[in-house]
Amino acid sequence: MILTYKIRHGKDFSEELKKAEQIARFAIKTRTISSRDVRQFGLKSAISNQILRKYSRDRKARNVHNVKLTIPAQGIHYNHEGRIITIPCLKLTLNYYFRNDFEKINQIELDNKFAYISATVPESALIEPEGYLGVDRNTTGHIAVVADPMTGKVLKFGKSAEHIHRKYRNTRKNLQKKGKYRKVKETRNKENRIVKAINHKVSKKIVQEAKNSGMGIKLEYLNGIRNAKSGRNFRYSLNSWSFYQLQIMIEYKARLLGIPVVYVDPYNTSRECSRCGQIGSRSEKSFKCPNCGHVDHADANASFNIALRPVFEEGIDRLHADRDACKGSTDTHREATS
Repeated sequence: MILTYKIRHGKDFSEELKKAEQIARFAIKTRTISSRDVRQFGLKSAISNQILRKYSRDRKARNVHNVKLTIPAQGIHYNHEGRIITIPCLKLTLNYYFRNDFEKINQIELDNKFAYISATVPESALIEPEGYLGVDRNTTGHIAVVADPMTGKVLKFGKSAEHIHRKYRNTRKNLQKKGKYRKVKETRNKENRIVKAINHKVSKKIVQEAKNSGMGIKLEYLNGIRNAKSGRNFRYSLNSWSFYQLQIMIEYKARLLGIPVVYVDPYNTSRECSRCGQIGSRSEKSFKCPNCGHVDHADANASFNIALRPVFEEGIDRLHADRDACKGSTDTHREATS
């Protein structure tokens, strides 16, 4: 598996980044792939080649934004014992503190603050789980509710995400009224960063709980859910729901520890009684079954249903097809480190 670690490098690469941007523009204009054609810009050929390959081959590229200095594997040296990475062409030395069992470093991208280190790390062999934790992902309330049907334990994570979405939505409305559209974009980016950090923490806790209990993880197959009909008031929550980001984070963290992640059919998980299987009534976050009288938190009831349902084979086939269409992009994940 490929993970990308983000660390501060502490050097000023303003001049090199300007040259990189000029080369990117030149690549779009001429479609050249030879570093000889860009010698006049004065950037190291190892870095120039990476920029040319990216922008010359992308026929859809018309504009240049946030060009980074990309160093290929052959231009990177590292020492596992000293936890040191060196990039000779930029005279840069980096001390790293992320996991030290990586097999190789594939490339490093640099902007003026951070180094993004892409490394291949080993995956653990899949365990044979004693059972499965059911994970119910939500647009309102807690973003994830986890249930263990073997013990009856229920865990709720990420309640602050809904408040974050509401806060920044109102902020953007006020900024739009004042015509401050650049600020609108900045607040949206800030919201996304905060929610991503929440998803990282939540996914880590879910996977750790599965590891501690010797369980696998079951999720609903939610692809295509944004196309479902919904009321106007619910539409914003649905569109701002980062369920897929949380799913990807759970998946890759679980794979690193050998924990299986499987999928179930989402149909009626929130309306079906987890005790008797009959359809009950749900009002906001409350669930009641008229058949057996079971009363529960609606998300907890749903998470038990998810844990107890059989694997949705059709969903797995579609999920694999979606990944193949994305050309393996879901195998690359980013971990932030200090």
